[in-house]
Amino acid sequence: MNTARIVVLVIALGAGGVAAYLASGYDNKPAPALPVAEKLPTVEVLVAKNDIQLGQAVKPEDLQWQSWPAATASGAFIRRDSRPEAQTQIAGSIARVPLMQGEPIREQKLVRAEGSGFMAAILPSGMRAVSTDVTAETSAGGFILPNDRVDIVLTRRLKNPDVNGPTAGNDLILSEVILTNIRVLAIDQAPKEKDGQNAVVGKTVTLELKPDQVATLTAARQGGTLQLALRSIVDANATELTAEDLAIKRSGGVNVIRYGVQVRQLTSQK
Repeated sequence: MNTARIVVLVIALGAGGVAAYLASGYDNKPAPALPVAEKLPTVEVLVAKNDIQLGQAVKPEDLQWQSWPAATASGAFIRRDSRPEAQTQIAGSIARVPLMQGEPIREQKLVRAEGSGFMAAILPSGMRAVSTDVTAETSAGGFILPNDRVDIVLTRRLKNPDVNGPTAGNDLILSEVILTNIRVLAIDQAPKEKDGQNAVVGKTVTLELKPDQVATLTAARQGGTLQLALRSIVDANATELTAEDLAIKRSGGVNVIRYGVQVRQLTSQK
């Protein structure tokens, strides 16, 4: 074997040894350790295990304890360290509003029926539930649903005092808003929308009223025809006009409509 071949063989063997040495990982640096995430303090709060519908009686199996970051746990949440028996204590309460799965339970959203009916249980303090007859024509074609807001319009037919004038014999139709921004509690006996429906043609509507509004509605029901005017959802939080405000507005005049056309305005007598 000549010298050149021996030199090439020696170089090849040396290169292979170096490659093997490097592949052994001797020169590899260990991977840096990942930083350990700081464990945030948590508390166990009571949440809805399943969706809870409006008016549903809450059962122990509808609730569960769930870990919650202590820094974001509201004081209104029910904590296990302070009320370990809350899951059974709350059982039997009625949901005043729908609760979603995983939502923390707040007692303000629940009410104890104590033997009362569903409507009495969910009705806010100081308010009254009053029903009145409606038709598709007087309830916005059936597009009024529970929890919508409406204005109530009273329409009356009066005898024309002008017995000898050119309009003698034609009755006067007077229309006026008697209540504004009234919440609809139920249509017939349905207190909530069902199956995504967007229209309900019912025969009765239950309204949430203050005591003085009950008297206004009852008197108006005997004096003419009531119509519900659906309010935009944008106006739901608008300032409600009181009975006194409406009386002041009416004192400036009442629109008189004959055969669907406004013909004049009756002003109050001073």
